Amino acid sequence: MYLHIPFCEEVCPYCDFAVVAGRDQLASRYGEALVAEIRAATAWGPLDAVNFGGGTPSRMPAGLLERILQELSSRFGIRKGAEVSLEANPEDWTLQKAESLVAAGFNRVSLGAQSFDAEVLSYLGRRHTPAEIVGAVTAARRAGFDSVNLDLIMGSPPESASSWSETLRRALETNPDHLSTYALTVEPGTVLWKNVRAGACSPDPDRQAECWEEADRECARTGLVRYEVSNAARPGHHCRYNLSVWGQGEYLGFGNGAHSFRDGRRWENLRGLERYMDTVEAGRSPNRRFELIEGWAAETERVLLGIRRRAGVRSGRAGEALWKSPRGRELRRAGVIGLHGDRLVVERPLLTDEVSRAILALPQQESAGLGKVSGLGG
Repeated sequence: MYLHIPFCEEVCPYCDFAVVAGRDQLASRYGEALVAEIRAATAWGPLDAVNFGGGTPSRMPAGLLERILQELSSRFGIRKGAEVSLEANPEDWTLQKAESLVAAGFNRVSLGAQSFDAEVLSYLGRRHTPAEIVGAVTAARRAGFDSVNLDLIMGSPPESASSWSETLRRALETNPDHLSTYALTVEPGTVLWKNVRAGACSPDPDRQAECWEEADRECARTGLVRYEVSNAARPGHHCRYNLSVWGQGEYLGFGNGAHSFRDGRRWENLRGLERYMDTVEAGRSPNRRFELIEGWAAETERVLLGIRRRAGVRSGRAGEALWKSPRGRELRRAGVIGLHGDRLVVERPLLTDEVSRAILALPQQESAGLGKVSGLGG
């Protein structure tokens, strides 16, 4: 289950998510809309993983987050030992807030550290200091969170090789249970995109590749096992929610802009905050853009998602088609992909996008039980 909390102090220049800044006064109204949407949903469960993302979920009062979590438990049921996670920013994360959230039922927190370099943090529009990252991890530990994740962004223009090395060193010194390292991307419509179009420097892919390789080495050295292209964790601390998504598992999303996938259907919610709340308050569903994912489309999507995992994905029809295709043979000769039993594995993770393009370029295969993506209206 995914719960979208859109509130932020400021919108980061690289962010293209459905977020709003300076609208915290709407938190209570928005929380009530979430509760109403949950109550109107078809029964399903119990849940293995719940993820509050955003935005900055920790900006919402702990009592309101607890109420939403209780509604989820009442409507769907939450399994004993389920992963219950939220995202938070270091600058507004306190011991009191952390303790309240643990008492509410949260057991995993993902802190948006991004960097331990003050200049890089400023470039990324972040408001915290490196010291506040350390303090946030300490508070989460003292409060009793079972898993603490740090998010890092690599390869921004002001970041040097030594700066990234120092960020990695300081991040790993906090002894996180999980580390996510994402390359800075320029998303259309963002402030960063506008700046780059106006002549500002864009991220260097080669430099980002070097950052990734260093992170991979340092994580392995300190006992964090990379289980997906951008994620490494100590044994038992992998993110269940993300693993489910990469495994083509089912999930429901609540809140503005949230996406869902269930029974072979995918849909999304209205993105605009006010429109979402008005729609739910009027007793109408905020769901839109339904599509049925079946046949060859479902098969290729399964492989596209699965190849992100270090363990790879069951080859199946799409994996076999890639393996036998001209481009697949080139990738095999270059050592980019391999077959381990019946599992297709990307042996050179930095080229995962190249493998994805090869899969998307495969000709559609039609046979019994294999159809096309079908629009369902909405």
